[in-house]
Amino acid sequence: MPEKIKIKKGLDIPLFGQPTDKISVDTTSHIFAIYPDDFPGVVWKSAVKAGDTVKPGDILFQDKASGKICLVAPVGGEIKEINRGERRHINFISIESKASDSKGDRSPFEKPSEDAVQLKEALQRSGLWAMMRQRPYDIVPEADKEPRDIFVTAFDTAPLAGNIITEADKEWLEKGLKALSLLTKGKVYLDIRYGQNIDSKVAVVTSFEGPHPAGNVGTQIAAIKPVNKGETVWALDARTAVRIGKLTEGIADFETLVAVTGPEVKDPHLVKSIVGASIEGILKGNVEDYKGKRIISGNVLTGVKVSQDGFLRYPYRQITVIAEGDDADEFMGWASLNPGKFSVKRTFPAFLRGLSKPFNFDARIKGGQRAMILSGEYDKVFPFDIYPEYLLKAIIARDIDRMEKLGIYEVAPEDFALPEFVDTSKQELQKTVREGLDYLRKELE
Repeated sequence: MPEKIKIKKGLDIPLFGQPTDKISVDTTSHIFAIYPDDFPGVVWKSAVKAGDTVKPGDILFQDKASGKICLVAPVGGEIKEINRGERRHINFISIESKASDSKGDRSPFEKPSEDAVQLKEALQRSGLWAMMRQRPYDIVPEADKEPRDIFVTAFDTAPLAGNIITEADKEWLEKGLKALSLLTKGKVYLDIRYGQNIDSKVAVVTSFEGPHPAGNVGTQIAAIKPVNKGETVWALDARTAVRIGKLTEGIADFETLVAVTGPEVKDPHLVKSIVGASIEGILKGNVEDYKGKRIISGNVLTGVKVSQDGFLRYPYRQITVIAEGDDADEFMGWASLNPGKFSVKRTFPAFLRGLSKPFNFDARIKGGQRAMILSGEYDKVFPFDIYPEYLLKAIIARDIDRMEKLGIYEVAPEDFALPEFVDTSKQELQKTVREGLDYLRKELE
């Protein structure tokens, strides 16, 4: 019987558009893209040029320092574009694929032996290394560091999130956990939702109950064994662990199960697709009109705004479509007593009908940015044993000693997504934390 941990602080945001268990297959996407900025902590250099032909698993990017950590092509085809931004920074590399381009291709990965060194090399070459995260700093794990422990999360409590794995993935998950156990002298933790039927012989299974962010791996690490100064832990989702399990058998797995969600989606459900697939291909026939809609690759708290002709971004698990709200014209504006308006502070009478019932959110901020108020509102949705307002002020002041004392090594930007949502001051807290982590790493390393 796994240990049960109950998370009391948090908030489940009730949106329309929860996905059903129905699964369809994306057969229309023919352009795929990988964004190097989705994998922080590494300076990437391109290994291909426009017009090159690649097979699934061929290298697209390598880390500039050692050349060992790679990002690879999820499909076979022709390099369509190397999209660059300011100062020739690479935004993404896109691949145009035909059905015949990937048929009959042998996996480029050999079955690694049960040796930590060879397994590490295989993970770095296959692109799966870059899908893990290191705490502190919330970056791609450094190649020369051994983690104290490894945490694998098998569920997601973000708004409208779907299942991370299916019943058929459980055998591969166990193989992946076994492989991960070779990479640490510590423990491998498998974190599941309370009532979720997943067991393991090699990992320590812990069940979690409670509102979001119970599914965030940072919340789970803090509840089980927090990160202290000088310690390193790795974190990944169960889908990545499944891919690692398949890699141990020499199988390259670039499939993903995408939850297509949100109030503007006609049929919210799961779509089987490929890493980096086109948004238009996944959403085809499921959104009536893109005008006035915001498409988010990810969930509404931590996802990235993308266009109709954009691509699925890491961690490749969800697309949410909500209204922009540009055409909203509410009677009395902010002073309206409309019971359809959501508020965590009971400002509107919606709480009388129950906040668990879905609301039709749009993308409006509904307020202006102002000075941070020490009101304790962050603490109500922040389950860490940390003072979030004081940590944020230390980050803004670039006070390293105070940042360390207040728990900077435990957190990642996603841990501040809910405080950002409830923030009266409309501060960009996730951006602040990301900049603070990057600054701290630069100064100390």
